[in-house]
Amino acid sequence: MTWQGWTLIAVFTAILIALTKPMGMWLFALYEGRRTPLHRVLGPVERGFYKLAGIDPTAEMGWRRYAVHMLIFNTVLALFTYAILRTQLWLPLNDPGMANITPDGAFNTAVSFTTNTNWQWYSGEAAMSNLSQMLALTIHNFLSAATGIALAFALFRGFARRQATTLGNFWADCTRVTLYLLLPISIVYALYLIAAGVPQTLTQQVTATTIEGARQVIALGPVASQEAIKMLGTNGGGFFNGNSAHPFENPDALTNLIQMLSIFVIGFGLTWTFGKAVGNTRQGWAILAAMVILFLAGTSVCYWAEASGNPVLQHLGVAGGNMEGKEVRFGIAASSLFATVTTAASCGAVNAMHDSFTALGGLIPLFNIQLGEVVVGGVGAGIYGFLLFAILAVFVAGLMVGRTPEYVGKKIESREVKLAVLAIAVLPLAILGGTAIASVLPAGLAGPLNKGPHGFSEILYAFTSAVGNNGSAFAGLTAGTPFYNLLLGICMWVGRFFIIVPMLAIAGSLAAKKYTPETAGSFPTTGGLWIGLLVGTVLILGGLTFLPSLALGPIADHLAMIRGTLS
Repeated sequence: MTWQGWTLIAVFTAILIALTKPMGMWLFALYEGRRTPLHRVLGPVERGFYKLAGIDPTAEMGWRRYAVHMLIFNTVLALFTYAILRTQLWLPLNDPGMANITPDGAFNTAVSFTTNTNWQWYSGEAAMSNLSQMLALTIHNFLSAATGIALAFALFRGFARRQATTLGNFWADCTRVTLYLLLPISIVYALYLIAAGVPQTLTQQVTATTIEGARQVIALGPVASQEAIKMLGTNGGGFFNGNSAHPFENPDALTNLIQMLSIFVIGFGLTWTFGKAVGNTRQGWAILAAMVILFLAGTSVCYWAEASGNPVLQHLGVAGGNMEGKEVRFGIAASSLFATVTTAASCGAVNAMHDSFTALGGLIPLFNIQLGEVVVGGVGAGIYGFLLFAILAVFVAGLMVGRTPEYVGKKIESREVKLAVLAIAVLPLAILGGTAIASVLPAGLAGPLNKGPHGFSEILYAFTSAVGNNGSAFAGLTAGTPFYNLLLGICMWVGRFFIIVPMLAIAGSLAAKKYTPETAGSFPTTGGLWIGLLVGTVLILGGLTFLPSLALGPIADHLAMIRGTLS
């Protein structure tokens, strides 16, 4: 470990905290439906969309209607993407003649991008035409992110409204987030990436002659535009197989820093937006503090493990940390930070191969996702997931100290607790269930590159990433088979929408409640004790649920490594 590495981590965190309130204020304007400076230019586009689609943006929806419209919208998008992938051979912008994607592969990819997972069993430059990249995939990078933020707005309204029956309008929320937040930032972001050397062209490949005289085909395409929204929307799907380790996606240390910042910035801002929505910004700062504590703890362990390297090599006199699977232009600190950022958020982009991390270094990205993608989480999904833990934490606190379980002025009763438990239980049931199936069936056991604990970690990571809608992988698992494509696709759908529906039910229940002023009998939810309780609740639920599986995978792998034996 070096002081430069710790400085990078400190500067990265400080920049994000400085950006939290400005981003939160912009999001709050969209949450309230207020005009922004961009309305002068994009307002006619928004109104035209509503008119064309026959939508009244002022028509409020109850939680059931909000959920139904959201589910129909995402199902139609998934079917649209499936159709594009199954017919790309006969569609334009396919100069190399990329073949149609197989039925199981198209199903997996359509579900993956619809759910903001962006799990990729394929090499983008070798399997997808430019049209598929732009129309079938990039469209989801915008709309899945907009869906997540819209759902967060709905839950905020559940806490903020008093004796109400509605949570806003799904179509208006999605449209405003896309037009006034994701699209303008992505345009500026893409222009910066182009200036930094990221390709943006409809030419799919060029042929170059190497110094040795050999001919080499170099894949190109509209990379910068997809790169911008894949990071900002915490999507993570790479244009190239190397993802953000590829120099055409992530050329240098500055683009690497900007990419990491863009992964977190909306998630940070939404915490301030929540506090503003409920009339007490200290509530938002308390949630952010808990997130930052979890994030910095994970980053520190991952950096320490990778900087320490393999003890067997150290015993043999080989100095330095673990550089296997990492880009020299980024190094250990930036790679460890990126791995923690991308798994603390629901992003999945990688600038180093997690399969090549040390056992403990690889445990941190895995554990980040198993915590529920709430350390900062995906755009929207992180904050509404964290609020589910907050509901459980305040209920447990009320039982322990004999105080009324209230949170931001709303009584937390049995209905909210049951729904929160139902939503949180989805992750362990799907992750451990899918891992168990793949660990005993021949089709599942054919996937891991390694045997023993590390091979088990590869399977566990795949299902953790799928259910957690993250999309990163250990990269040692051969997942492009009908078995894994179908099972992981089902897990992605369950991990996204089986949490959203109970969450919206909680929002509807809270919105119908009257406001309860804070009294001496209320448990305080803004101080250090509350932040510690939040952190403990997230860690205990994640730790107790997944500790046995972690013991069979990365922990056993670490013990084998320090003994100098192969896993």
